[in-house]
Amino acid sequence: MTASHTEHGPEEMCSIGMRVYQQALREGHVAPSATAAAPCLISFGFLHPTLDAPDRLVPASPMAALHSLLRASGLRIADERRREEQLVEAFAPLIRAESSEAPDVTTLMTITGKSQISRAIADALAHATEQALTIQPYRGANPPPPQDNTRSLERDQDFLDRGGRIRTLYQHTYRHAPHVLARYEHLTGDVEARTLDEVTERLIVVDRTVAFIPASADRSLALEVRHPALIAYFVNTFDRLWHLATPMHPQAVHQPTLNGITPRQRAIAALLIEGHTDSDIADRLGMNVRTARVHIAKLAATLGSESRAQLGYLIGQSGILDREG
Repeated sequence: MTASHTEHGPEEMCSIGMRVYQQALREGHVAPSATAAAPCLISFGFLHPTLDAPDRLVPASPMAALHSLLRASGLRIADERRREEQLVEAFAPLIRAESSEAPDVTTLMTITGKSQISRAIADALAHATEQALTIQPYRGANPPPPQDNTRSLERDQDFLDRGGRIRTLYQHTYRHAPHVLARYEHLTGDVEARTLDEVTERLIVVDRTVAFIPASADRSLALEVRHPALIAYFVNTFDRLWHLATPMHPQAVHQPTLNGITPRQRAIAALLIEGHTDSDIADRLGMNVRTARVHIAKLAATLGSESRAQLGYLIGQSGILDREG
């Protein structure tokens, strides 16, 4: 039983047609009936009749048959390429429009290693001319290594000398840190610092174009952010915190004590009534647990509390959290 013939293009050679073609090459000819199972041999010119023997079909040479197949394949490929060019031409205006609207830089990039992070920040400041905003949570009273502090001072002073403006938010714990106070004695220009009981994680925004935020708890990874929406969000957050903060430099302002309760004790009181533990309070306010407990004890003594539960009640009744210092 002869297999049925499957229609195919002129650049292909079917198995049935190949068998009949090989037979014709061996015998020099085949009868027209042999092509009933492979009509492609006639239509594609692999077999053709002769004038002196019309009842026979003789084969074209293998070289001629191969060239016929390759020519058909080449025409198909050329047609596909024309289709590709048409698609590229149709989409080119759309791609150009998108490219002109999108930023040319990566909007989020991970930086690995503290030295590389410092270098990236320095590079950003080296090309900046307007403003640098920094939020600095408390990381202990120990000063940075002298060489790091010197490079940082030189970097910031160069920026200030170009007309830049520096605004820094610290936690209140930094207000009496010697190395922080000494830093501002060495900087000249438009530089200002304020403090809060609590601040966000570290943030640096330069010229409203690039920001740096931690990407790991130990600060060995950082994200360099250049997305306009995120930059605007960071700047807005900084501005809100700045207006709530207490000036530290160039002229320090101290919040007055209210009814014998210090600003630090009021901050602790606010966290106590929210249900935070001593450890949570110490971590959020940048102090060790022992210091936090000393403040809690003083607060309890001032309000006349004899227990933790009573302290929360007395804080609410005292109104100390409703008054501004």
